[in-house]
Amino acid sequence: MDADKRPAQLDSPVVAAIIKLGSRLNTRLYRATGGRLGGTWRVGAALRRPAPVGLLTTTGRKTGQPRTAPLIYLRDEERFIVVASQGGLPKHPAWYLNLQADPDVTIQIGRHTHELRARTAAPDERARLWPRLVDLYADFDTYDAWTEREIPVVICEPRD
Repeated sequence: MDADKRPAQLDSPVVAAIIKLGSRLNTRLYRATGGRLGGTWRVGAALRRPAPVGLLTTTGRKTGQPRTAPLIYLRDEERFIVVASQGGLPKHPAWYLNLQADPDVTIQIGRHTHELRARTAAPDERARLWPRLVDLYADFDTYDAWTEREIPVVICEPRD
């Protein structure tokens, strides 16, 4: 663990506000264009090899209101895999806490919305999926090195 190597500026409230604003803008652009804009992540490790982005909507655990986060996803047959990395910060992202309280979520991919049930991957599933996720977006490994928490891998499966 190299949490001391995480850039200190990432813990700034200004950075948190910029990330929140960027997520809102990405969500609006994605919805308005059906994912043509905002549908790929082209930052860091994804600069040369863009990663796909979907819109994960959870129910706010405090408000009961829909909360949407643009996230890199891995398609695994009919499942969608997302990572609660939050850039290697010490706390889980709010969307992850929300789905722990209510696992029924939706994910919008392009213009299509899928109704899913989310769960945290079991240790053996995480071990199998993590290399594929890092292959998709290498910065996940960096984020993992920056935090003491185990970054959750979330499996979103069709509801029965």
